[in-house]
Amino acid sequence: MWREARNGAARARLEKSLPVVFPLPVLRHALSRPLVPPTPRLAVESYWRHHILRADRLARALAAASGQPEGWTWRLGSWRPDDRRLDPAEQDVSEKGLAFSFRMPPAPFRETPYARGKGHCCICGQPVYRFGWHRDLWGAGTPNRNAAWHAACVAAWKLWTAPSDHVKELKRRQGHRCAQSGKRLLRTAEVDHRMPLYRIWREERARPWPELLGYWGLPNLQVVNRAVHADKCAAEAGERASARRAGGAEDADGPAASDLARARDPLSHVGEG
Repeated sequence: MWREARNGAARARLEKSLPVVFPLPVLRHALSRPLVPPTPRLAVESYWRHHILRADRLARALAAASGQPEGWTWRLGSWRPDDRRLDPAEQDVSEKGLAFSFRMPPAPFRETPYARGKGHCCICGQPVYRFGWHRDLWGAGTPNRNAAWHAACVAAWKLWTAPSDHVKELKRRQGHRCAQSGKRLLRTAEVDHRMPLYRIWREERARPWPELLGYWGLPNLQVVNRAVHADKCAAEAGERASARRAGGAEDADGPAASDLARARDPLSHVGEG
């Protein structure tokens, strides 16, 4: 009874606020949810949150449409925990928006020198329209100046930065078979990057930015059983140790760098709830 009453009120509120033009797949998705989203914006966010693999493909396509900003190169920030005590006026403004670990995907439009400002997505660089949509379905001719990201790009960013949160979708995509052994995936199966991210930083950083994003997205993600993953990680750890002993490039990734980067990521909470 409570759910029926709640959904009835949410459906009425949603239909009242719907514009004449609205993406039909999003509306169908919203009305089929156990808890109907009460506004068009929440309906769009729910749609991409439940179509995470589609969001990944779209976000990378939008990034390809933007292309790499002229003069941009992939670099990491030098922020450390002790820097919290610094006066903000003394901090290096050129590092604003930089990731502090190669485990975070490069995002040039989040960096101060290349940011396109409100109305453009800080992830892909393309214009953002009503409800966080990526196309001007309403013929406004101008982007939404109150928006700074696409709902699809936010969903894709969450996949790129925390792929293990989406293991169910990735398992389903693989037919519940281990990508390495071909055996049935167990409940303890884990998400893995086919080409480890430390190698992307060492060997592939000169690639065009839109191509780099594929290493955090579907083309480089696989689900493997835990034993297979443990063996792969051990081999990679040995390779990194050998490279350090040989005086190779450093990983630029301290033990807590990934956690620090995620903690300071302003998009880490966007679109939740």
